[in-house]
Amino acid sequence: MTDLQMSLIAAGGVFVVGVISYNKWQEHKARKSVERAFASDHDDVLMRPDGSPAERSEPVLDLGATPPSGPVEPGFGTGAPAAAGVGEGAPTEMLAPAAAPAVPAAAPAELAENLVDPLIDCMVPLALDGAARGDKILPALHKLRRVGNKPIHYIGLAVSGDWEPIVHGGVYTKLQAGVQMATRTTALNELEYSELVTRLRAVADEIGAEPEVPDMIEVMSEARTLHKFVAGHDAQLGVNLKSNGTPWAMSTLIGALEKAGFDVGPSGRFAMPDGLGGVLFTLSTNVTLGADTTDRLTLLLDVPCVAPERDGFGAMVKAARDLVMRLDAAMVDDFEQPLLDSTLAEIADQVKDFYTEMEAADIPAGSPRALRLFS
Repeated sequence: MTDLQMSLIAAGGVFVVGVISYNKWQEHKARKSVERAFASDHDDVLMRPDGSPAERSEPVLDLGATPPSGPVEPGFGTGAPAAAGVGEGAPTEMLAPAAAPAVPAAAPAELAENLVDPLIDCMVPLALDGAARGDKILPALHKLRRVGNKPIHYIGLAVSGDWEPIVHGGVYTKLQAGVQMATRTTALNELEYSELVTRLRAVADEIGAEPEVPDMIEVMSEARTLHKFVAGHDAQLGVNLKSNGTPWAMSTLIGALEKAGFDVGPSGRFAMPDGLGGVLFTLSTNVTLGADTTDRLTLLLDVPCVAPERDGFGAMVKAARDLVMRLDAAMVDDFEQPLLDSTLAEIADQVKDFYTEMEAADIPAGSPRALRLFS
């Protein structure tokens, strides 16, 4: 064997050893990352005024019942007939008032609280190496705005001492990320949480921060409890109008609805504005775009999304009665049975009880918190 062959064999051996060593180092690094991601020996959520981690004290919603195995039909119990479009038997247990979340001495401004909320978000503090400018960290934060269908928001502790949304020109000494733990359709699950941890660590590395990741088991429990509340209060109330004669011509109907105060959307769905930039209730013509006529209209109230003081149900019934006169129609339920005044009054009382339950859970109907959960 020549000296050249011996040299090549030696060089090859050194290369193989180097590759094995590098792979071992990468495995060790990955293992440590996972251990940090799912460790449970850290604190959570906001910071104490002295800068030390705050003791976890998040409110818990407890319905005292197992989650439904299938889709939850919206409704207000089984005591009285529901209006058209409303199912029966949905859980309406009264909830104990939620405990107030721990907040730092310098509480976030209102807009910051609307973005990152300790009651409905899994909050992840991000410790910065030093003060950071908003224009430097925003590009990295924008890379992670959602996992699954759960939105992610960020706030920062400004040099003024206030928590605020992160903006260009701002300077921040601490950050908080918040991923919403439930939506109308699902709770935050293990796969989404794992994705959050992995991607958030990459973002944190890019901006020079260290995330304090909450315990996954605890977060999953809170997410399921929150979603159970959302599913149990995902109520919509409908009122149908049936033509007493021939079907209405769409060209004439649209004009009548616009005169009644409805705004028409590009999908052909009409909305009654609340005067504050929001929607009180909607109206469907129950036909596809391009149809010439319809003989049935449906007014629909998204109950948890309208504040009690707006009286969405009362306003919807009033609008329906006005249209009955304008269009020569009858107010009926899904089974073509007339909706009596006594039935509507019973439903109005149930709506009040529903609002009381949401208020007791610290998720008032129509509040920014409710709008996030039921959007």
